[in-house]
Amino acid sequence: MNTEKFDKGIEHFKQEIAGLRTGRASSGLVENIMVDSYGSKMPMTHLASISIPDARSIAIQPWDKSNLGPIEKAIQMSNVGLNPVNDGILIRLNIPQMTEERRKEMVKQLGQMAEQAKIAVRNIREEIIKDLKRQQEEDNMTEDDFEGQKKDLQEVVDKYNDQIKEIAAAKEKEVMTI
Repeated sequence: MNTEKFDKGIEHFKQEIAGLRTGRASSGLVENIMVDSYGSKMPMTHLASISIPDARSIAIQPWDKSNLGPIEKAIQMSNVGLNPVNDGILIRLNIPQMTEERRKEMVKQLGQMAEQAKIAVRNIREEIIKDLKRQQEEDNMTEDDFEGQKKDLQEVVDKYNDQIKEIAAAKEKEVMTI
């Protein structure tokens, strides 16, 4: 069974939660922020190097200093909730300690993202079942083969749902760690 679509769904989920703020600095917070530069929107990673000098800060050094302003503006417009400090050479983001209330909000948001990932897995399953039914209707598959494929598919879906739960639980632990 081809699991490529399921794998892509898991990768998308991982990228989404990488942008969730935890108590520690992570390049995932800013690397996908789109910046207006050179007349088009580009991800931050195409314009600057992003480094983590310590656990509570992110340093963004553009390859072209003329991008300092647009990068600073893009960070302010994004929903990461951090204030950029532009020193003329690079932009620093200081990550403040999160309150308990903010951590709980993040866990809720993580739960919503995990549910979206599970919905995506279910949608892929439904797509595959439709294809199997079509094959059965065209007499390319027997009823027993159809049921066997469906059972195998459900095992794959369960495996991916478990993987989503594990990833979400690890991220929740990271968010709740002070």
